[in-house]
Amino acid sequence: MLVDFQTIVVGGGIVGLAAADACATGGDTLIIERHGRLGHETTARSSEVVHAGLYYPKASLKARLCVEGRHLLQAFCAEAGVPYLTLGKLVVACTPDEVPRLEALAAQADTNGVADVRLVTAAHTQDMEPELTCCAALFSPSTAVVDSTGLMLALEARFIDRGGTVATTTAVVAIERLNPGFRVITVSHGCEAAVTCRRLVLAGGLSASTVAQLLTPPLPRVPVTTFAKGHYYALTGPRPFSRLIYPMPTTAGLGIHYTLTTAGDAKFGPDVQRCANPSPEFDDPDGSRHRAFVDAIRCYWPAVDGERLVPAYAGVRPKLVTSGAQDFAIEGPTHHGCDGLIALYGIESPGLTSSLAIGRMIADQFHTVAA
Repeated sequence: MLVDFQTIVVGGGIVGLAAADACATGGDTLIIERHGRLGHETTARSSEVVHAGLYYPKASLKARLCVEGRHLLQAFCAEAGVPYLTLGKLVVACTPDEVPRLEALAAQADTNGVADVRLVTAAHTQDMEPELTCCAALFSPSTAVVDSTGLMLALEARFIDRGGTVATTTAVVAIERLNPGFRVITVSHGCEAAVTCRRLVLAGGLSASTVAQLLTPPLPRVPVTTFAKGHYYALTGPRPFSRLIYPMPTTAGLGIHYTLTTAGDAKFGPDVQRCANPSPEFDDPDGSRHRAFVDAIRCYWPAVDGERLVPAYAGVRPKLVTSGAQDFAIEGPTHHGCDGLIALYGIESPGLTSSLAIGRMIADQFHTVAA
């Protein structure tokens, strides 16, 4: 069967771009992105933190791909000249009853292969960060931040140099399963077109479930995606900390934490707000969100001045409906029975950190099938 491309990737966030780049072999890969530029929807609204891999359950995809992805990402940024700062992170226990959980987190990090973390006392944290108040902390020296815009541009440039093709402002409206391969129907600027491929990657992010439901004949099962919005406040004036500061994680997320950009700007966030639609609008009509942020930050930075917190941006992440800890869902033919298809669902944090490892995993799966 003659096809237009060997591989088509639907979705041009950091994970879709990484998958396309890993699959590109001589100009045979196409990215289809509905927005006007790659990474516009989720990647550009992330915390830009490169995680070490502390939090995730043993043997989960998140644990494995985060650790592998961090090393790949750091090497790529060094090679491509993308701003990448290894600032380190302190996860803090703000009350004595949180200390055992902190110790358990240290053990989890060790299980995940993150060997450089260490527990530090409250006195030691005062030496490290004089404005910080806590009972104890876990120091992760390899946690970093990256310029996500620079990362997207550099990775897109490498993909194009490898002969890849990018189609932005292009919506996928239908996908026909052929035997073998796929026909993808798109609409761009009011014009409909069809393009064929042997292999298809669905990396729709927030629209992952919606895109998967476009296939005919339909897949036997498509996971349900819900949405969680996170707001960020920028901090004006002097920076209180030189490292990233995280409270203890909860079932809802990693808490309202302090991060820095590669340009040195400080911000706090995100909170977690379950929402029915993926609108990234910043929402605080009565000031209650701002007050909640100040109260949360005061637990580890008592001197916080709420007037220095100004709305920055909001981002939305995809959440899967699951009874346990949410892992990445990367589903190939053994899951859905459709040869040549890999569908990604629930790719939230640490998706940016894991992106190059996810791309490599997808390319390896295709290579294994072809061999």
